[in-house]
Amino acid sequence: MVIGIFGESCAGKTTLANAIKEKINASIFSGKDYLRLNKSESQAMEQFEKLLQSAVNGEHIIYVISEIAHLEFLPEGAVRILVTAELSTIKNRFAARMLGALPPPVEAMIERRHGCFDSEPHDIKVKSENYDVNSVCEQVLSLCK
Repeated sequence: MVIGIFGESCAGKTTLANAIKEKINASIFSGKDYLRLNKSESQAMEQFEKLLQSAVNGEHIIYVISEIAHLEFLPEGAVRILVTAELSTIKNRFAARMLGALPPPVEAMIERRHGCFDSEPHDIKVKSENYDVNSVCEQVLSLCK
């Protein structure tokens, strides 16, 4: 089973991925982790696409995505989870990563990108401020039957 968890930076994707991983014993790839598969980027991309395709009906792989272009890697049959968060939540989490200070250019970038995944097709939508991981896992597993 392939689970694509996607959304903006600091929306809570990795937290959800780690929680799901514990429930279903999955491997996690994030962003450009696929580059560890091969020294050549194009060959690494090909290998990653094959790995995901073979996992649709096999091992559990979670792919955490924060770039819209990486949604192309998700094979047909993958469970797609959109993770959203309020703009204020994203700003607070980003500021925490930057040791409490959110520079104006970073804040402007966050505001521009907010909602950029909202129109992408998804099977499950999770608001990071209030979800129950057990419920999300049940939804994921029900989609894979």
